[in-house]
Amino acid sequence: MSGLITSDETTLIDLSIGLEDGVASEPTPPSIDAFDHEAGAKRLAETLQEQGYDVEPDDFPDGMGLAWEDVEAIPHAGTHLDAPWHYGPEVDGEPAKTIEEIPLEWCRGSAVVLDFRTMEPGEEIGVADLEDALAELDHDLSTGEIVLLQTGADELWGQPEYLTQFPGMSAEGTKFLVEQGVRVIGTDAYGFDKPFAAMGERYVESGDEDELWPAHVAGRAVEYCQIEKMANLDALPRKTDIPLVAFPIKIEDGSAGWVRPVAMLEGGAADGDGATDGADAETGGEAA
Repeated sequence: MSGLITSDETTLIDLSIGLEDGVASEPTPPSIDAFDHEAGAKRLAETLQEQGYDVEPDDFPDGMGLAWEDVEAIPHAGTHLDAPWHYGPEVDGEPAKTIEEIPLEWCRGSAVVLDFRTMEPGEEIGVADLEDALAELDHDLSTGEIVLLQTGADELWGQPEYLTQFPGMSAEGTKFLVEQGVRVIGTDAYGFDKPFAAMGERYVESGDEDELWPAHVAGRAVEYCQIEKMANLDALPRKTDIPLVAFPIKIEDGSAGWVRPVAMLEGGAADGDGATDGADAETGGEAA
């Protein structure tokens, strides 16, 4: 992977969705208050005045200071990586890792994309579905491999339907992947489990507590992380052997951290179009 990182011929594909102010696809959307350069001059001047320095906004070159944003957001907004602590306080009797405790080694490696775009919203991805998808690729999972679930839900980003129109993982499917050495599982959907309404309906009908966030709760038995709200999996030119880095932001004692997964591929531009305006493929030596 080191050669891909430094090569000018490497194609970088952004597989993330960013933070957007008030977006309809987030139940708890970020709030982003932007300050332009003139407002920045005023605020910086006020800060210096509070420290005893006689500085006015007009004293800045061209009357412009520095632009910045005040952001209020939960760590589960935008593309993010959930830590085991998100699922419960323990994993198989041991303390669950918080986001800053996740080994970086888990978050980089070779990824495989399993295609579930033919499944209906609210359906559950089971072990047989995973086995069929792997057989379709003639692929055996290896320890440390990252599995990406392609549902196509990212095409709905920006719309309320993004929250409801996707299949979700089962507890058994989650355990199946982890037991084969997978530490990180990603999805291009809003959530890793089925949509809220699908889980609620199944729980009301059955009264079975196992219908509530079963894939997440599986993380109390097996240790893994999940990346939610990925995008642009259709921009990848192949489904296996995809070099991927996805390092999360460290938040003290955090249940999750924002992450920008980037695939690094040899040669020219990737096939396919980006699924969201904010997640276009970048090529050459540009930063991702």
